[in-house]
Amino acid sequence: MNGAQALIRTLVGAGVDVCFANPGTSEMHFVAALDDVPEMRGVLTLFEGVATGAADGYARMAGKPAATLLHLGPGLGNGLANLHNARRGRASVVNVVGDHARSHKRLDAPLEADIDALAGAVSGWVRRSLSPADVAADAAEAVAESARRGIATLVLPADVSWEDGAEPAGPPPYWYPPVPTEYRLADVAAVLGRGEPTVLFLGGDVVASDEGLLAAGQVAAGTGARLMAETFPARMVRGAGLPDLPKLPYPPEMAMAALAGTRHLVLAGATSPVHFFGYPGVPGTPVPADCTVHVLSAPGEDGVAALRELAAMAAPAAGGQQALLEPARPELPSGELTPRTVSAVVGALLPERAVVVDEVLTSGVGLAELTSGAPRHDWLSLTGGAIGDGLPMAVGAAVACPDRPVLALQADGSAMYTIQALWTMAREQLDVTVLLYDNGSYAILQHELSRVGAAEDGKRAGELLHLGTPALDFVALATGMGVPATRATTAEELADQLRTALAAPGPHLVQAVLRG
Repeated sequence: MNGAQALIRTLVGAGVDVCFANPGTSEMHFVAALDDVPEMRGVLTLFEGVATGAADGYARMAGKPAATLLHLGPGLGNGLANLHNARRGRASVVNVVGDHARSHKRLDAPLEADIDALAGAVSGWVRRSLSPADVAADAAEAVAESARRGIATLVLPADVSWEDGAEPAGPPPYWYPPVPTEYRLADVAAVLGRGEPTVLFLGGDVVASDEGLLAAGQVAAGTGARLMAETFPARMVRGAGLPDLPKLPYPPEMAMAALAGTRHLVLAGATSPVHFFGYPGVPGTPVPADCTVHVLSAPGEDGVAALRELAAMAAPAAGGQQALLEPARPELPSGELTPRTVSAVVGALLPERAVVVDEVLTSGVGLAELTSGAPRHDWLSLTGGAIGDGLPMAVGAAVACPDRPVLALQADGSAMYTIQALWTMAREQLDVTVLLYDNGSYAILQHELSRVGAAEDGKRAGELLHLGTPALDFVALATGMGVPATRATTAEELADQLRTALAAPGPHLVQAVLRG
């Protein structure tokens, strides 16, 4: 058995049975080995950033890693932005990066690069297999480390892949996230007992499950603490029957206002918040200077178990008293398309058990409010701020959950970073509906231009943020890649087209034209 065959058999035995791939010459023996291991599903992408973003979305919804197959250093480099997002969201990904044959490395071929250094920027674990006999053990360790560290990268030289002498390894032992210490629980329980203004700041595993949110709601109901989620959680369960959980706003001024007066910030599955950027005269964090930060559970720990125990300690009489969201839908709007009317259409039509992938950025006015009482759904956010993750994440989520509808809320500018994801949706016939918000600009950068105190009215500066010359035709782009598409210019058209797209199998795109 050659190294590639042993690698794939080991991955499948460890539960990693999907590989998002953009291979090249060095990876051809891996590609050939897919015929020998039919349990591994290979999903072709036309750009490495789609492969890495899809692996991120898959891991968030499947709760286990997908593999990527990337071509040498440049291929890994093309995928780095969405690996950055995956790292920030603590998604488990196993990268397999092909390299030159060992005898060819010393010749400094044109595609030679320092793969280990590139991988180290986004990986918690990096290993280079040095012989076919090492491959299987290295692959098993990569899967194990992806559970602990998020991203594991295995560099596979071409000759290690093609040479015989390898055997598959057994699955690695299951990793259980550690439970926070009794000392932390007692400290937080004592803080909650003081009655001082306290915020339970939630993220990670806590917001990804009904159990975590309901336990947090029980604590809040019994102690008077406020609930708040991190701005961009990797995965958040939402909808009727759960506590109302506002997110910390993105703009610094709004974030500081949301936490004003807080004396204690208790972290459960989240890190202490900081602003995305530094601004003139603005502190780097929204946490008030006189606020004490307490860690109940850190990312990677079992925050749900910690909250269950905290509820028993700090709020034993609160069971059943917490306020839960009632089922509610906005009325379908009429007239011109604005960000808020688009949000109302989404709230009115959002299917039960939907997976919503949110990369709508500045046009998402009212989305949280108008979808909060919708049927239960999952919401995936742009965790690391590197735009271009939305369409690939929708691919990965749809592969992970083929029985659930995926709705990608996608801004126009960021869509163009990884527009090739539409082709993979069509090729795999994934049940993804893309709602494309077309405002003809990098609107988020227009806001940032004024916020940092730069010149606001310069014509040349404005041209760098405007997408209207020429206008992007997303209907043509989508249909050219095999995805049926329509264009809506009124709320009525959008409701009709989105309803039709959600009801039909396979991928669809609806371009919502926002002007003014």
